[in-house]
Amino acid sequence: MDGNGRWAKLRGKERYEGHIQGVESVRRVVRAAADAGVEYLTLYAFSTENWGRPAEEVDALMTLFCSCVINETPELIEQGVKVSVIGSRTRFSTEVNARLDEIEERTAEGKVLNLILVLDYSSREEITMAVRNLAAKVAEGALAAEEISESLISENLYTTGIPDPDLIIRTSGECRLSNFLLWQASYAEFYFPQTLWPDFTEEEFRKALEVYASRERRYGTL
Repeated sequence: MDGNGRWAKLRGKERYEGHIQGVESVRRVVRAAADAGVEYLTLYAFSTENWGRPAEEVDALMTLFCSCVINETPELIEQGVKVSVIGSRTRFSTEVNARLDEIEERTAEGKVLNLILVLDYSSREEITMAVRNLAAKVAEGALAAEEISESLISENLYTTGIPDPDLIIRTSGECRLSNFLLWQASYAEFYFPQTLWPDFTEEEFRKALEVYASRERRYGTL
């Protein structure tokens, strides 16, 4: 969900105001995904690299996470949205972690849409963690090296139990993954609209789905 800061700068606003406006785009896309029958929607909300941003912006984002849990949870429950959080979470405050636990617990019965929030996430760290876990099992004698498979690696990632993405959308015209789902995105289709995230509408989301539907996915075969 790229472009919040640039959206704010173009309007003479603080970057934080761009993030606030970006929440409205989240609302729109969640509704549009549910209406379109999408079963899994993954939002890259805060990367491990984002800790390097100015402290005041990070603090504002943490406050925004907490307020969003309070404000958005009732509507998500009504829409049948189940929220899951993936990522490290070790560097978040007690309050932030409590709010994240709260939204997961309160939306656990949602059946319409699985909404995956990706927070303090680094795909390289995720893969490294999986390799370490498997290496430890080999060292303990609980696993033979030749038993390590793609499926076993996938089971040791944050996304275990979550299907690999079919379509990855990155807004604002940037054309890179930025350490997002590197393993899982092996055969995903990519879509890079120029639209800044706060301006991303339901129509833009539907257009992305139409572009995806027009593509032929061959997975390396004919």
